[in-house]
Amino acid sequence: MLKFVSILLFFGAGIYALYEQSKPEPNKFIMIGAMAIFMIGLFRIMKKIPNKNEEDNE
Repeated sequence: MLKFVSILLFFGAGIYALYEQSKPEPNKFIMIGAMAIFMIGLFRIMKKIPNKNEEDNE
């Protein structure tokens, strides 16, 4: 359940950041926060994907 909520949070932050970016004067703090949430989400996804080189070494 926590994974589902976190996925919704990441997508919601991304959509809100796109909406905020389309304004004439976007709020910089919202843009920085959305970017941070996006980067944390990418980091979590990349931790779960196995590295190609691990298979070659074994």
